[in-house]
Amino acid sequence: MAQVLEFKLPDLGEGLTEAEIVRWLVEVGDVVAIDQPVVEVETAKAMVEVPCPYGGVVTARFGEEGTELPVGAPLLTVAVGAAEGSSGSAPSPSSASSSPSSGSGTESSGGSGNVLVGYGTGAPAARRRRIRPDRLDRAVAEDPVSVAPVVAAPVAEVLVAEAPVHEGPVPVVSPLVRRLARQHDIDLRRLAGSGPDGLILRADVDRAIRTVEETAAATAQVQAPVAAVVAAPNGVAAASDAERIPLRGVRGAVADKLSRSRTEIPDATCWVDADATELMAVRAAMNAATGPSAGPKVSVLALLARICTAALARFPELNATVDTAAREIVRLPGVHLGFAAQTERGLVVPVVRDAHTRSAESIGAEIARLTELARTGKLSPAQLTGGTFTLNNYGVFGVDGSTPIINHPEAAMLGVGRIMPKPWVHQGELAVRQVVQLSLTFDHRVCDGGTAGGFLRYVADCVEQPAVLLRTL
Repeated sequence: MAQVLEFKLPDLGEGLTEAEIVRWLVEVGDVVAIDQPVVEVETAKAMVEVPCPYGGVVTARFGEEGTELPVGAPLLTVAVGAAEGSSGSAPSPSSASSSPSSGSGTESSGGSGNVLVGYGTGAPAARRRRIRPDRLDRAVAEDPVSVAPVVAAPVAEVLVAEAPVHEGPVPVVSPLVRRLARQHDIDLRRLAGSGPDGLILRADVDRAIRTVEETAAATAQVQAPVAAVVAAPNGVAAASDAERIPLRGVRGAVADKLSRSRTEIPDATCWVDADATELMAVRAAMNAATGPSAGPKVSVLALLARICTAALARFPELNATVDTAAREIVRLPGVHLGFAAQTERGLVVPVVRDAHTRSAESIGAEIARLTELARTGKLSPAQLTGGTFTLNNYGVFGVDGSTPIINHPEAAMLGVGRIMPKPWVHQGELAVRQVVQLSLTFDHRVCDGGTAGGFLRYVADCVEQPAVLLRTL
């Protein structure tokens, strides 16, 4: 007799609370082995293949590709004990309620009895009701002809699919879903969830927001035909046919981190131009070496990374973070060097662990390995977190300078522009030299300008005279 077990989206670590289904790797009726990957999901940090802890026949899948699920939401059910290849006799998806994880057997038709942190069971959606997230501007109703060309019509009476008002805890797991609903004045108690047991997903809130926006646009067209622009619920004016791109996955994570950095960190930036001619010559000599001692090619980024670790050893104030709750500066013992990498999924920052113990050759090899993983979307969350300092080589985009935003909760970031021939006074004469602009954005709480300037000047000196670095090795 087969037993149907429910496999829920596991905690993927690093504080992640939800993931988007990218691709299902199994179909209903397939036979799966223990720890076989069954779905590929995208978190705010990486693409992850999720293995199933059960072996048996897949009887149901929850969520289409592109759907976001919170941690703890059901992914699929597996009939354990069924004969392989007997998918035709597998239990139906509805039998998943017999799973041991679905409760103690006391559940009724009103709910599964399965309770996760943040929500309780509730009855399924029963009917359609009305909600009023806001009121229509009274001035428009009184005189729609004389209104200004831009009419604020946020919300009219909107119909959305929903359950009766929840008496107990609202069936929401993800704090991001709660925040999104709060930002758009959506009453979660009046919203029906499309997830298992009425669980409210981000897609449900997005659907309610779209309904509100469409109704607002329609109302504006009826009552104020001259209006060319409508006010979106979040107060941002936008053309009615404007494209809306959800901030989620990597892009959403980057947006949240950058916003937090700008909000919490009082940053400042200093910069300097440096003559990189000698550094480029040293690199060429390294890569031209032959014989048994010759190693792999060394990149400019690897040399700059090694210079950063040497500079941080001299100026440890910048290898730190700030504990705002305790009002303490926390200086970190080791350098875990992050480097910005642009991928098709967006900007990611892989981390070279213990960079302070590595040579330029070792750092270069690790950068190459992590870059390849980033391009293929195979970086794990652990490889994208825990950095203490970031190196940002935006020169690859053909730009000279920038004022980068600190990668929260770090305290500093070194930016490197393109290295290009420029007129430069060298040994008292005008010459064409390979010049690069270096910029340091730093948290002014951890140090003053003298320390930041000293760090940047040391980096520039190593770029201009690599022998300066050799003296300290």
